[in-house]
Amino acid sequence: MTEIHITNPTPIKEDLVMEKSLRPSLFGDFIGQNDIVSNLKLYIEAANQRNESLDHVLIFGPPGLGKTTLANIIAKEMNVNIKPTSGPVLERAGDLAGMLTNLQSRDVFFIDEIHRINSIVEEYLYSAMEDYSIDIMIDKGPSARSVQLSIEPFTLIGATTRLGNLTSPLRDRFGVVLRVDYYNSQDLFQIIRRSAEILGVEISNDGAIEIARRSRGTPRVANRILNRTRDYAEVKADGEITKEVAKASLEVLGIDKNGLDDMDRRILSTIVDKFNGGPVGVGSLAVAICEDASTVADVYEPFLIKEGFIQRTSRGRIAQERAFKLLGRTSKTQQGIFNDSEKG
Repeated sequence: MTEIHITNPTPIKEDLVMEKSLRPSLFGDFIGQNDIVSNLKLYIEAANQRNESLDHVLIFGPPGLGKTTLANIIAKEMNVNIKPTSGPVLERAGDLAGMLTNLQSRDVFFIDEIHRINSIVEEYLYSAMEDYSIDIMIDKGPSARSVQLSIEPFTLIGATTRLGNLTSPLRDRFGVVLRVDYYNSQDLFQIIRRSAEILGVEISNDGAIEIARRSRGTPRVANRILNRTRDYAEVKADGEITKEVAKASLEVLGIDKNGLDDMDRRILSTIVDKFNGGPVGVGSLAVAICEDASTVADVYEPFLIKEGFIQRTSRGRIAQERAFKLLGRTSKTQQGIFNDSEKG
């Protein structure tokens, strides 16, 4: 049985404490996403030379890949303050106005989960992004009047896991749009080595490689597994994470050689066995596995699609050949071949 949350890239309270010590603060310490880092360095250097604020930046991609970390690094590299918030927190225009009017020149205003921002608040954000001003309505009825508040030039950085949920007017106001993608095993290996050094964990190269291979291309998952494997090594071994210790720990955690956990395998077996390989809608699939549809779509599906286990189509989710092989089942294609040979 897989420990709940162990391969879920969505942050939990425990992650926030650990990530604070592990999070790189400068581009020199940031591993992976080379194209994004290279472009950001160029934009930031140009903005610093002109003593201007950076263009508004939108960072999108699956959770746990470093969107918040990049936002903090941008502020650090520009030598300015960052004021973080999240879409659901900004409930009223007054909340937005209060935060924006407290910004200093060139400061970074970071909105996580920007796709969940209130539509009314979003309207006020437009003028702030374009004209560095915001119009607030005072009073109600006949005495109502509009007051324009000036804002210091700032950089809005928005982070989202659902680019498609952003409205076009908001999306078009970002000058820089960046997609963070899953990390390769070599980058994850380096991240694990760096984290182990900071945490004071003894780990061999083979041990780090084993964890990297099963971390779903996600640094947050890699650090979480490293933390759990450290516990296992201290109790069940001599404290050092070797390849054998890493394998044993991952087996206890229920993570297979493909980085799949119990829920991943349940999703695949449900599509294959209950829905004959698909297609099946995400709503029906979520009901069948007793999970929330948004969790299936945001947390589990992206990795399963990336690894070629399922395909997302307009008709629903379809299991691929690799899923049938993993489960030891015969795919529809193979069944067709067998049937044709029998007819021959």
